[in-house]
Amino acid sequence: MNTLATRRVHLLARLAFVWVALIVARLVQLQIVQHNEYKKLAVQQQEKTLELQAPRGTIVDRMGQRLAISLPAESVCVDPLRVPDLPIAADILSKILNLDSNDLLARMTEAAASKHGFVWVKRKITAEESERLRDLKLEWIEFRSESQRFYPNQSLAAHVVGDVDFAQKGNGGIEQSFDSRLKGHSGELHVTRDVQKRSFESKVESQPQAGQDIRLTIDARIQFVAEREVKKMVQTHHAKWGSAVAIDPHTGDILALANFPTFDPNEPPKKEDLQARENLAVTAPFEPGSVFKVITLSAALETTKLGPASIIPCGGGKITLFGRTIHDHNSYWSLSMEDVLARSSNIGAINIGLTVGQNKMFEYLRRYAVGVRTGIPLPGESPGMLRPLRHWERTSLASISMGHEVGVTALQLARIGTVIASGGLLIQPRLTMDTPIAQPVRILKPETALTMRRMMEGVVLKTYGTGHKYCRIPGYTAAGKTGTAQIYDYRTRQYTHLYNASFLGFAPVTNPAIVVVVTISGTEGTAGYGGPAVGPAFREVAAAALRLMDVPKDLPEMLPSPERDQADENDVAIAGLGSSIPPPLVQAEDAVAADDRPAASAESASDQRTFLAEAKTNPARDLAGPRVPNFRGKTLRDVIEESSALGIPVEFKGGGIAQTQVPEAGAVLPLGQSVRVQFGR
Repeated sequence: MNTLATRRVHLLARLAFVWVALIVARLVQLQIVQHNEYKKLAVQQQEKTLELQAPRGTIVDRMGQRLAISLPAESVCVDPLRVPDLPIAADILSKILNLDSNDLLARMTEAAASKHGFVWVKRKITAEESERLRDLKLEWIEFRSESQRFYPNQSLAAHVVGDVDFAQKGNGGIEQSFDSRLKGHSGELHVTRDVQKRSFESKVESQPQAGQDIRLTIDARIQFVAEREVKKMVQTHHAKWGSAVAIDPHTGDILALANFPTFDPNEPPKKEDLQARENLAVTAPFEPGSVFKVITLSAALETTKLGPASIIPCGGGKITLFGRTIHDHNSYWSLSMEDVLARSSNIGAINIGLTVGQNKMFEYLRRYAVGVRTGIPLPGESPGMLRPLRHWERTSLASISMGHEVGVTALQLARIGTVIASGGLLIQPRLTMDTPIAQPVRILKPETALTMRRMMEGVVLKTYGTGHKYCRIPGYTAAGKTGTAQIYDYRTRQYTHLYNASFLGFAPVTNPAIVVVVTISGTEGTAGYGGPAVGPAFREVAAAALRLMDVPKDLPEMLPSPERDQADENDVAIAGLGSSIPPPLVQAEDAVAADDRPAASAESASDQRTFLAEAKTNPARDLAGPRVPNFRGKTLRDVIEESSALGIPVEFKGGGIAQTQVPEAGAVLPLGQSVRVQFGR
């Protein structure tokens, strides 16, 4: 018995030893051999590193007004592995957060099945929603602090500022172009949780660094007026879209860049509103029509013997080139070069373009940077439309001379305007105040730019100018050019009777402080021409800008407006009978040799001889009228005041002090005629 008991004791001892050995071995395996592995698993269960999202930088206008800011916001998430009843949870959350219950349940069920312990329920909830959820006191509902982008002015400058997506990543505009600067650097928060995943200890490993602020050249006040006027013009004329650009011709600062239709970046994008989010002022090139005659005439001033008074044949309103007949909107037989611009004669512009020749015309198109992006930091900028010279057709020179077979965006058209307004310098537009002002490039002689200013002033000042009725700015001299181009239909391969209506202008004339371009697309009828369609928008935007920029007035508030000669509002650049296809987008090309096709030109007689000649042939001049006062040596303001008091219509040329006048002082002014006064310095 003793032997049997001893054996049993020894067996139990051996079993206990083996058991202890196994336990010790297992402990050695867990605590020593696999220590790091199990420690890592424990840390993953108990500790978690959360991202502390950095607030995006603020976007402000040139005056410091906030256009985009970041505000703190809460988001809701759940761990589906801890939710006791998924269908009930989905029902509770969907009712409070206004979500689709079935969609939420499907997302939580899928996460639970894949053992994934995190599901976003809703990002950026309201304070009311947060309070209602907290009142439930359900431990499986978690909250996360985030940053929400807010645009306090709603749609103001929306196309410039852009917006962000659900992850606070830039989506269009400055938000996209400067996303890396705006988003900053995220921080890290180390959290320790218990078995029920409740946090009981946290430590900030690194603080988030807010993004950099961006200060734009945009002036929110001018931007507001531009958006209001473009919207008004588009809705009034039932157009498809419209754009406006206001730019400082000396610094290149873009003061306003407006589009309609527009959008509210605070609202999530909808499929039906995607077109409204396109920044058409920089992405949509169009055929400018008669506005382009500014390039045609400036090229002629520098490369030919033509001058403002040169007589240009206009063919009675019709010209046939290589079997293609092009019509004018009026049957002019001949006009002075400056009246070709003021009356917007297509045939006159074509003959001027033929005198320049396609080699020189292409050179000046490139000087004006046609077909070249401005480099503005906005996504999707188009380079415009210009075919290489070797691909020009026989009638392309005629078409381009009046603004067809070439395309520009509203911003590129504004850059063209700054060349004349700045005295012949090509200015680099800029959109942010920290962008260095680029060195301008001289592309025109100063005297050419000054001559173009005076000629473009006639478009607004002369009673028959295409911009006379709609583009005059109270208290300021203004100059510009209207444009109305037929829209090409790619489906039918023909030009339609829908128009792109544009106006390019600047003020004041002697020292321009602002260049404004307004264009709307899809107008029709005479009310859809450049002057009546967009002239009022130019006037309001330019007037507001000049006032806000504190530019001194250079005219009395009330200008004499004699309507002795009806304004010529028809400035349609008629494409003609051919079906020329608008050119594709191209980059800069070198000019190739081509024969110039000069047109005959003749210098006009002096104003005095013209006056005497008309007196002989026009009996109406013999009717008695007032005697002409002596305007010589007087300022523009004095001449306006004196002529207005006497009821004498006056045409002005130049600026400064009156030097010559026609007819001379003391002469009887025939009824229906005006005194022509030349100013100089």
